[in-house]
Amino acid sequence: MKQKLDDRKVKALPLPATGSKIHYDSTLVGFGVRVTAGGSRAFVLNYFVNGRERRYTIGQYPAWSVAKAREGAAKLRMAIDTGTDPQAEKEKSLSDPTVEELSAHFMSDHVKQKNRASTAELYRLTLESYIKPRIGKLKVDAVKFQDVARVHAEVTRDNGPYAANRAVAVMSRMFSLAIRWGYRPDNPARGIERNQEVKRERFLTPEELARLALALRTYPDEAINEGGLRQDQIKRIRLVRLQSCNVIRFALLTGARIGEVLSATWDQFDREIGVWTKPAANTKQKKKHRVPLSSPAMELIEEIKALQASDEHYLFPGSKPNTHQVECKSAWAKLCKLAALEGVRIHDLRHSYASQLASAGLSLPIIGALLGHTQASTTQRYAHLLDDPLRAATERVGALYKHAQTGAKKAPLRSVK
Repeated sequence: MKQKLDDRKVKALPLPATGSKIHYDSTLVGFGVRVTAGGSRAFVLNYFVNGRERRYTIGQYPAWSVAKAREGAAKLRMAIDTGTDPQAEKEKSLSDPTVEELSAHFMSDHVKQKNRASTAELYRLTLESYIKPRIGKLKVDAVKFQDVARVHAEVTRDNGPYAANRAVAVMSRMFSLAIRWGYRPDNPARGIERNQEVKRERFLTPEELARLALALRTYPDEAINEGGLRQDQIKRIRLVRLQSCNVIRFALLTGARIGEVLSATWDQFDREIGVWTKPAANTKQKKKHRVPLSSPAMELIEEIKALQASDEHYLFPGSKPNTHQVECKSAWAKLCKLAALEGVRIHDLRHSYASQLASAGLSLPIIGALLGHTQASTTQRYAHLLDDPLRAATERVGALYKHAQTGAKKAPLRSVK
């Protein structure tokens, strides 16, 4: 029997012996309260869509009062009359992925398939540190431009402009794939105004290079806290230090990216003619890069080879079999401290290599070829470094002209007959 429901009546409704029973309201068609044998009470709305009966759960009593639930049911009834199926939309919402779930899909089905291990790790850290804590629980199709803008603003404030721009780049790529995968029709990261980035141009001076060279010689033999360590463990620590130093030396001598150095395998080197051929899978530009090596670089390679087993696959092997060293950040930090270097990243070794080439008067195309650049615009950042050799060249012309002019003043004039 229908009755006009109120809070007092809902609270007094008897419990069924088993299962549940719905008591319908007399003032709104389909609105009622479901009472279970366990004592739970929840407001529901029954309705029909295309001849099919549907039931939508509005909320639990007493968190929802009768008046609030009846008002919600009335709004749902109006939407139903215009062709909306609220229960179907609710079911769809529950099945739609969250940003956290999209992140897992993005990493497993795209990043790890398409990108290098170092790039994949950068994506993972960006997602874990900046994106998932802020919007991970949101449904993918519910993320708005304002949500992405908020992430960008917060990361800029807390972690700096570069990290914020990287976060937006990762979100933009991820939501582009979400469109392809059918999770949403647009990209909410499109149009976010990025922070202005100033390209770093940090090069080692000759004095800094000399201090680094000294640190590279002394670091492997730096004092080790030997408390409780066996001699074989101490020897292992020194070998690990030496290998990290050789990584840095090789980066200095080749200008290669640190990831290319760490993942280098012996079969990439022709030790007879002194050539390193990096496979496309290991280079940023995804193209094979063949680069000649200097005599000091080849000497270093032979020193490294002499320290290894004959069947070793990697130039810089990892601690586990068939792996390579994945980073040398701690060693680099120690070397910078020993050499009194401030504000120098490992990647700046590559810039320093390019600066040495430019200072020696080599052209931008040659510098680009040695660095593996595929776009001339990438090498253009080193153009100003050519000023010194160009100035030296033009000074030679100036000196010749000045000498000629001085000689002309001293030479006696001849009369023209």
